[in-house]
Amino acid sequence: MTTQDQLKDILTRADDLHRYLEIDKKQVEFEEETLRTQAPDFWEDVERAQAQMKKVKGIEKWIVGYKDVRMYADELQLAFDFYKDEMVTEEEVDEAYHKAITAIENLELMNMLGQEEDSMDCVLKINSGAGGTESQDWASMLMRMYMRWAEANGHTVSITNLQDGDEAGIKQVTMDIKGGDYPYGYLKSESGVHRLVRVSPFNAQGKRMTSFASVFVTPLVDDTITVEVDMAKVSWDTFRSSGAGGQNVNKVESGVRLRYQFKDPYTGEEEEILIENTETRDQPKNRENAMRHLRSILYDKEMKHRMEEQAKVEAGKKKIEWGSQIRSYVFDDRRVKDHRTNFQTSDVDAVMDGKIDGFIKAYLMSQNE
Repeated sequence: MTTQDQLKDILTRADDLHRYLEIDKKQVEFEEETLRTQAPDFWEDVERAQAQMKKVKGIEKWIVGYKDVRMYADELQLAFDFYKDEMVTEEEVDEAYHKAITAIENLELMNMLGQEEDSMDCVLKINSGAGGTESQDWASMLMRMYMRWAEANGHTVSITNLQDGDEAGIKQVTMDIKGGDYPYGYLKSESGVHRLVRVSPFNAQGKRMTSFASVFVTPLVDDTITVEVDMAKVSWDTFRSSGAGGQNVNKVESGVRLRYQFKDPYTGEEEEILIENTETRDQPKNRENAMRHLRSILYDKEMKHRMEEQAKVEAGKKKIEWGSQIRSYVFDDRRVKDHRTNFQTSDVDAVMDGKIDGFIKAYLMSQNE
């Protein structure tokens, strides 16, 4: 049975959402922006009109989301009152609570995706760690996990670079994840080191082994985002691609390797950014894709610097390096645990099949706290 404390929590969180989302202000803004769409010449500039419609819909989603929260919170209060008079059952009160808490958590989660880059498409890169075939197999399992997640959430996935493992699995993969709602906003929680513990099928003694793979997620910038690239620091190599694609792939040097000598404008540190692209058989197209990925990486670096300046590196933040895993997948114990939020589940098979929304939600909500 839903308790009085749970009712109080729902009502308090609903009031808090109204306040810090500035719903009254958004309502006025929505009405003003909607009026602009009713101008006689509104659709003469199609690009500007589409941008305005997107703005209106963006404001409207907050208003509609809060209306749902308020409606379900009020219905829960009403269900409690009716229960006292024996007009509804415990099950009906519990159902009203479930609807209210779901609406509140959905809106709170949406509030965590308010940054400019959250709505962008993203680049997801997986690198296998030390450990040979076992780690390479683990990297391929992660690739499948993210592809299944993307498919279930209405995103499209294209593989822009893939390096097969020596015996099984993959050494590295780069994927573009596009379309749907907030690809980068959700997947940014996945950046870090992922640790696998299992009895390895590649070990003749059947020993329990630990493997690592790192995941890097960056927003995929488009032409609306200005990113400065010093072309004097760019150099190119070409090579014959391997893998799927037919004989032509091996005969023509369509694969491109971009090297960019990056110097951090804030710290002075220097590094070489290396990007390989074998997405198509068209070398100019692969060059274009590689440059887009470079711009995404540079944008991500600038974005992370701004976030660090604002937060001064929040407590508990871990660098993406070996030994600082964000999540452990322990197959023998039937447990997957995120070390940043302590969220865990025993349904390992579901996680490896792409059902990672619980981990994503826990991470985003922890940033709110």
